[in-house]
Amino acid sequence: MTTSRATTLFLAGTFLTSLSGHAWALDGQDLLKKINAAYAAGSATISAESVEVTGSDVLLKGAKFTTLGENQSSVKLGDLTLKNVSEEDGGAYSIERIDFPPVNFTEEKSSVTVEDLYLAGVWVPGSTEGNDLSSMMLYEEAHSGPVKVVVDGKEVFSMAEASGTLDVAEDEESMSFEADISGIKADLASVEDAKSKEAIEALNLKTIDGEVTMKGSWELATGTIKVEEYAFDFANVGMLNFAFSVSGYTMDLVKQLQETARTMQSQPKNEQAQQAAGLAMLGLMQQMSFNNAEIRFEDDGITSRGLEYAGKQQGTSGADMAQMVKAMVPIMLGQANLGAFANEVSAAVNTYIDDPNSLTISATPEKPVPFPMIMGAAMGAPDTLPKVLGAKVTAND
Repeated sequence: MTTSRATTLFLAGTFLTSLSGHAWALDGQDLLKKINAAYAAGSATISAESVEVTGSDVLLKGAKFTTLGENQSSVKLGDLTLKNVSEEDGGAYSIERIDFPPVNFTEEKSSVTVEDLYLAGVWVPGSTEGNDLSSMMLYEEAHSGPVKVVVDGKEVFSMAEASGTLDVAEDEESMSFEADISGIKADLASVEDAKSKEAIEALNLKTIDGEVTMKGSWELATGTIKVEEYAFDFANVGMLNFAFSVSGYTMDLVKQLQETARTMQSQPKNEQAQQAAGLAMLGLMQQMSFNNAEIRFEDDGITSRGLEYAGKQQGTSGADMAQMVKAMVPIMLGQANLGAFANEVSAAVNTYIDDPNSLTISATPEKPVPFPMIMGAAMGAPDTLPKVLGAKVTAND
């Protein structure tokens, strides 16, 4: 009897273990389906020749990225390895890391290589119907290692590293983001066109070296997007930085814009449908408001060299060209019908031309301005637009 009961328990345990294993095994096809459901606005799909599951890892063999719409195109991604995948509540998935194979593309005399491509901390929602960040596909880090472009055996462009991070708040009501592209180098010395070559040499741009940085945040309740910094910083040129804030970009609006985009993609050759969807998208964007913005350029020698080169083309000196620019600005602004604001712009430009240091254009209204009001002012009374936006232009501050 004891042996019989032991045998029965052993068989029952084996059956339950087997059943449990099947119940908790990862469904790679379901994961791929949900990645595609969550990807952007459905503007592209990822397919695979086969999906293989080994423990907690999923391999997408022969993966391919295909854009949708009228100009459909595909890019072969190769084998994608999704490491340490786990199924979460609500049918969602978390992926510790997605490794992409290195890019090594060669065509005639040109080649492009990209190394160390991966996404880390990827969240794939079980459903995209919600109105919080858990209904979106997000990642903690996106990374690319060295990028090289070689033409005729000579390296014409390279990038040391690019990385981007997303940080979702614990209450999932906001997130912050940062990006950095470092070690950007371009070799323009090999440009063959005579006129372009002359300009490159005069502006001292035979080699370009710099980086791009960005950081900002998104608050769901008000739909406020703040981009604190979006800077392009290049040696011997200068730094151009954009900063802005808009509100009204809520999850509700995101869903509506995505649905409109899908409608446009489903009927790419239907001109009337495209126009209707375009108008609908424009109408949706009118739900947003403008909070503030700033564009700032800090010179690193490019202005003086530009004036010298432009003057040479006109048969005059850089100093004389500077005076010509100062004289032309009020005339050009007069055509824009900007009222008294034109005088402020002219004064700032004059200060900057005389001593190129920095030039800043800012707009800080007393309270958020709905986009329809901005459009109305621009079309009906452009001279009121600077006041509506609280616009200012300053130099060397």
